[in-house]
Amino acid sequence: MSAHDVRGADAAVTPDPARHISPDCAGLNFYDLDRGFRDLLKLYLSEADHRQLEPHFRRLGELAGGRLDRLSRIADKHAPVLNPRDAYGRDEDWIDYHPAYRDMEAIAFGDFQFHAMSHRGGVLGMDRPLPAVAKYAFQYLFVQSEFGLMCPISVSDTSTHLIRKFASDELKDYLLPKMLSADMATLWKGTQFMTERAGGSDVGAIETIARRDGDVWRLSGDKWFCSHADADVALMLARPEGAPSGTRGLALFALPRRLKDGRRNTYRIVRLKDKLGTRSMASGEIRLDNAVAYLVGDPTQGLKQMMEQVNLSRLSHGVRAAAMMRRCVNEAMASAGARVAFGRKVIEFPLLRRQLMKLIVPSEQALSMMMVAASAMDRANAGSDEAKDLVRILTPLLKYRACRDNIPVATGAMETRGGNGYIEEWVQARLVRDAHVGVLWEGTSNINALDIITRAVGKSAAHRALAAAMERRLSEAKDLPEPFARRLRTAFDRAVAFAERVADDRVPEHSARLAASALYHAASAIVLAWEGCQADVDAKRLLLSRFVLEHRLTAKDPLAPADDAWERDAIALVLAGEPVPLDRAVACLTA
Repeated sequence: MSAHDVRGADAAVTPDPARHISPDCAGLNFYDLDRGFRDLLKLYLSEADHRQLEPHFRRLGELAGGRLDRLSRIADKHAPVLNPRDAYGRDEDWIDYHPAYRDMEAIAFGDFQFHAMSHRGGVLGMDRPLPAVAKYAFQYLFVQSEFGLMCPISVSDTSTHLIRKFASDELKDYLLPKMLSADMATLWKGTQFMTERAGGSDVGAIETIARRDGDVWRLSGDKWFCSHADADVALMLARPEGAPSGTRGLALFALPRRLKDGRRNTYRIVRLKDKLGTRSMASGEIRLDNAVAYLVGDPTQGLKQMMEQVNLSRLSHGVRAAAMMRRCVNEAMASAGARVAFGRKVIEFPLLRRQLMKLIVPSEQALSMMMVAASAMDRANAGSDEAKDLVRILTPLLKYRACRDNIPVATGAMETRGGNGYIEEWVQARLVRDAHVGVLWEGTSNINALDIITRAVGKSAAHRALAAAMERRLSEAKDLPEPFARRLRTAFDRAVAFAERVADDRVPEHSARLAASALYHAASAIVLAWEGCQADVDAKRLLLSRFVLEHRLTAKDPLAPADDAWERDAIALVLAGEPVPLDRAVACLTA
């Protein structure tokens, strides 16, 4: 027998050492994998839009589980590098990115044109801008593989929104053709530079000064945390000379990276941040030295105008959190369904099954609330005042709660994989790192909770639109057992009453987060129940509604024995992987 024959014989009997390692989701189509997402797209999109866009959802789902996922893993390992000067000592600062990042940009900005899909026709074969539901659905799929690049994608989109809405005709003519270009060679990507050392959450403390210089303005100051640091155009707040202190004196400006004659504008990327997460994307510190900028809109309304971009970014952050939680669920299910311990698949163990539900429920809550918010945005854009109020409260609600939930969900998914989840070769470690930025960007949890309670509820009374929307959904859910519908209505009414009391409190900070969470959970429980009663939607969502009601809105004695027979049945139905019939779901609601 030859040496080759011996090796072949050994290979035939030697077990594969990888047989004990559970697989991840690499190579799967993230659209096909997500039945709930597919159901809700049919529910929230028009039939014509769904038919036109579904092939692109499926294509992006394949990319997200395949090529995009591979590129994202590489880009995370190769952070951007700042080059402060060129060989002649000129301050031509530029950032080098790994080719994997550039390839992801080509998918996002070139192929799918995320930056333009809300602003013009011609994207993905549509003869008009995409509805918000579709835009955020594409973001949801993309972020399941790549979180860092979604920041440049989102701020390019939202910067265009501000320019279109508030800029002069002359400034629009200068910027919009570049910002909406379908050609990567001529496209100007956007960003926002807000944070300063003196002013993070306290925007009124911003120190950057704007000085009028003929037809332009000159900005001087430092910006402390600037994501997408080398964007082609940045929107920022600065205080014109002589303007009052505080937020009243801030104006909105557009800062181009290059001047009309091609020279670099007089601001510098001083250094890049060494971040916990979002490592593929460059965040840095910016020093402005009489940099040329253009006034956007009314100089006395700068913060109000900028808040439109902030709120759009907050909604996008909620979508990103929903996406990351879904990736965590996918990974946890893949691991739990394949890993064997003590002679059984770990998904068969009761404690692990409960842990999986702690990942699934907040993930599906966020998906539903994301769809409701995006649908309301489409109606608001069509002129509905009630929908505008609904967007006003749903945006911070989704951002606040989904971003907070993302952190324990990412940790729980890592734990499900075990020690391998802590190893950077697997995606769980990056999901944990990236999850934390959601509670920092576009306002901390405290800032968003106070916005919900003191402003959206206390000043705008936007909760009334939310209450009307939830009552309509309960009345439309004809298959919902009356006792369960009554429990949902009672929980929501109590959450609203609590939020109103906190908003009227002289010191609302004590309970703002608790009241905001109550509104989110009560609303999401109703939405899940309504969705689960719709034709062609998996009735599993009814079961998820009860999990929210029981575990987030109902008082329990933590030391009392649990009467959870219904819960064991419901977990079995949810984890089975098959659609749940309506009658079986309804039976679990009152058991």
